This record gives sequence, structure tokens and C-alpha cells, in this order.
Amino acid sequence: MLNRVQKRNLTKRDYVTLSSMIFALFFGAGNLIFPLHLGQLAGGHWGIAAAGFLITAVLLPLLSVLAVCVTKSKGVYDIGKPLGVTFAVVFMVLIHFTIGPFFGTPRTATVSFTVGLAPFFPAKYQSLALLLFSAAFFGLAYYLSVEQSKIMARVGKLLNPLFLLLLVAIFAVAFSSPLAHAGSTSATAAYQTAGFTNGFLQGYNTMDALAGLALGVTIVTAVNFMGQTDPNKAAWVTARAGFFSMAFEGLIYVLLILLGAQSLGQFKLSDNGGVAFDQIVNHYMGNVGQAILAVLIITTCLTTAIGLVAAFAQDFHKHFGFLSYKAWLRITCLASFLTANVGLNQIIAWSTPVLMFLYPLAMALIFLSILSPLFHKSSVVYVWVVVFTVVPAVFDMVAAFPAVVSQSTFGQAMAHVQSFLPLASSGMDWLVPALVGAVFGTAHYLLLQRAKTSTGMEVPMKR
Repeated sequence: MLNRVQKRNLTKRDYVTLSSMIFALFFGAGNLIFPLHLGQLAGGHWGIAAAGFLITAVLLPLLSVLAVCVTKSKGVYDIGKPLGVTFAVVFMVLIHFTIGPFFGTPRTATVSFTVGLAPFFPAKYQSLALLLFSAAFFGLAYYLSVEQSKIMARVGKLLNPLFLLLLVAIFAVAFSSPLAHAGSTSATAAYQTAGFTNGFLQGYNTMDALAGLALGVTIVTAVNFMGQTDPNKAAWVTARAGFFSMAFEGLIYVLLILLGAQSLGQFKLSDNGGVAFDQIVNHYMGNVGQAILAVLIITTCLTTAIGLVAAFAQDFHKHFGFLSYKAWLRITCLASFLTANVGLNQIIAWSTPVLMFLYPLAMALIFLSILSPLFHKSSVVYVWVVVFTVVPAVFDMVAAFPAVVSQSTFGQAMAHVQSFLPLASSGMDWLVPALVGAVFGTAHYLLLQRAKTSTGMEVPMKR
């Protein structure tokens, strides 16, 4: 199909549409509820918490897009390929199932329902209502993503502008009459002493750094359909549009965090950002606000769901071609529908440990990909860094599990060993080992380079 695409130069309107699509694919369920909840947790310390949050929720996703561009990759598989085909396939599957049918994609439906529609239903009917809503939600996601060439138009030109219009309306009303001065609100104990670190870790919950790697295939496909089939030009177009979309996303994050901190002037700390958003909008706009919120949340979550199910189907069809794109699309939509009916709190509780494991690995691979031209994508550098990163990542995963695992004899034993690692108390114990791995990997690479110079041997690398 791409062979029939006409090559052409992109206009400013094309860039706006592409940037809008990238923003919409990233900005979904967690991107609304987690920064708002962070603002409530951080209170008067919202600024420093926002700084940490922006690193993992904006800078890292941008770097993940740049990693795809620098390596001229077409998806998460190519990012992991320097470590071997087996690792690349396993990493791709883990990423796609995490941001896909196990956690990320179902969350788009549960957040839509919890925040937008649940208040309209009595408690005894909410399970049935969620079942019916999630069936319709993923049915629509399937319909809108089944034709790959139309995804950008449907998301970038239609759904995202509607979402932004509604969000601007909520911001305008809320900030014209703030519930409190954000700097004077109370912070939870954790954010009084470690606001930056906790904000940094909260950014994991958006899953955007992982999504950036996985959505690379959808973004690159959209760029190709725009006539940019040359890998170098496609990489430049993607990087430019990605920068504008992520900068805009960062602005919205700051406003949401500030709004969450201000809400403490009227409401107590909520269980999650979905509850907080519902309270804020109802305070300002009543039933009309609830209707606006329902449309807002369903729109933004639907755009992200479209991107996630499409990326899943595209990558799995490419690497497991015994099923068509449409067949994989049906599988991920059905699996996401089933998982969504577990409930939002359960999804968040069990997704956090997986994110604590995958995020350090993803961050390591993102930085390795960006810096790969410096060491010619040598596999030895990748191996050293990833091996040193994966051990503390396992410790973080066990510690983040619900009490049934983290407080078990096994969990406590792991926690005791973990306590000896630098920065363990802040959840950043992977950082120092990763840097040590980078030093050893670089030294190994330089030794191989010297051996190559003296003997003419090839330096092991993956291309």
C-alpha cells in the first residue's frame, strides 16, 4: 500500500495535523487523572513535584520518539534489536501487553466510565453499565482504527480538536475563580520532603515513555501515508512534530497539577484523579459540567485507545504474520474489553509493579538509542547497561506489588537486599547500576575498537 503513496513536501497544516495526532495518541486516561491527583498529593509543593513529573511524563516520551527517529526504527522491536532478536521480541511483547490489553488500553475505558458516566448510575447498576459501555467503547475503537490510512485524519482532525476545546473551557472556568491559592495548600508527608522524586515516579503511571516506543510504528506509518517514505525525511518529520506535541502536553500537565493543588481548598485528598476531576467540574458547572466532562474524557481516552490497539495490531502482524492486522486488532480490543471490567483501582494497583520493572529498562534503551551513533550501536554497550539495570528493576517491581506479595516472606527478603542499593529509598535504585553498566560497556567497546585497529577484527554490533 505504501508503494502507491505519492511523495510530497509537507505543509504547515500537515505538521499541525500530525502534531495533533501524536498529542492525541499520547494524551489519554492517565494523562488526565495522574497529574490532577499529583497536585492534590503535593499541595503547596506542586511546583517541585511538577518538575519531576515532567521529566518522566514529557521529556522521556519525547526522547522515546527521538530514539525511534535516531535509529530509524519502525517500532519497539527495532529499539531492542541490538540486544538480539529474542530480547527484542520479548521486550516488544511485554511493552505492548502492558500499555495494551493488560493495563493501558483497558484503563482508557475504565477512566472514561468512572469519571464521565459513573455518577449518572446508581451503585447497584454500575458493573452492568461498565460492561455495556466498555463493549461499545472498544467496538468504536476497532471501527475507527481498522483502516490504517484514516487513523491520522480521524484522530488529528476530528477527535483531538474536540477534546482540546472542552478542556480549555474547563480551565477557563476553574482558573477564573480558583478554589484556593495553590502555594498555601497542605502537602502529604511524602511530598513535603521528596516532592521531586515522588513526582518523577508518578510520571511512570502515564506509561508515555513506553507508549512512545510502541506507538512509533503507528506514527511512522502515518508519516509514510503522508508521502514521507524516505527514512531520513520521515525521522525528521516525526521529531519535529513530536517536539511541538510534547511541549503542548507539558503545558497541560502543569495546569492540571496546579488545578489539583487548588482543589484542596474545597475538597479533601481523593482516592484518584478521576474522583477529583469529577468533584471540580461539578463544583463549577453542575450537571452541565458533568456532561461536558463525560464527552471530554471519553474523547481523549478514545483517541489513545485507537493508537494503542492500532500499534499492537501493527507490530504483532509484522512479527507474527500468521494473523492479519484486523485479526490482531480484534484480539486486543476483545482482551482490553475483558480486562476493563476488572475495575480502575485494580488495574492501577497491579500495573504499578510492572511499570516499576519496565520503566528503567525503557529509559536505558531510550538513552542508548539516542547515543547509539557514538558507539555504532555496539551490542556490548547495550548488554552491560541492561544487565546492570534489570536487577534493581526486579527489586522495584516486587516492592511495588500489593501487600500480598510485597509483605510476604519473599517480598521482605527482596526488600532487605534492595536496601543496600544507592537511592533505594527513593525508588531510583536502578540509576547508579545503569551508569556503572554504561561505564563498563563503554570501556568494553573501546577495548574492542582498539583490538579492531590492531588486528582488523570487526566490532560486534547490531545493525
